[in-house]
Amino acid sequence: MGTIEVGGKSYETDEEGYLTDLAQWNEDVGKFLAKQENVEMTDQHWEVINFLREYYTEFQIAPAVRVLTKAIGKKLGADKGNSQYLYELFPYGPAKQACKIAGLPKPTGCV
Repeated sequence: MGTIEVGGKSYETDEEGYLTDLAQWNEDVGKFLAKQENVEMTDQHWEVINFLREYYTEFQIAPAVRVLTKAIGKKLGADKGNSQYLYELFPYGPAKQACKIAGLPKPTGCV
């Protein structure tokens, strides 16, 4: 277990840096986590992050990369629903890295 400090407030994380209390997430926490992951957030990044948070709210699971790719393709279009696009945004793994920034748990099946 660890903690991160954002805006004078402490947030608990697990040993891999994922938030332990998903309800504590906000955009500032997301920006902080993105900085730790060396990801410079753009509108395209936020689109994926917001999609992931909506997906988690609906299904109570963080999707693995295959499921994420298909679901994004359905909602945002084929040009965004492909691995190449997602890996350009999140080079260390679209599901794993994007879920961390989104304040979600590590997707099942991710090493």
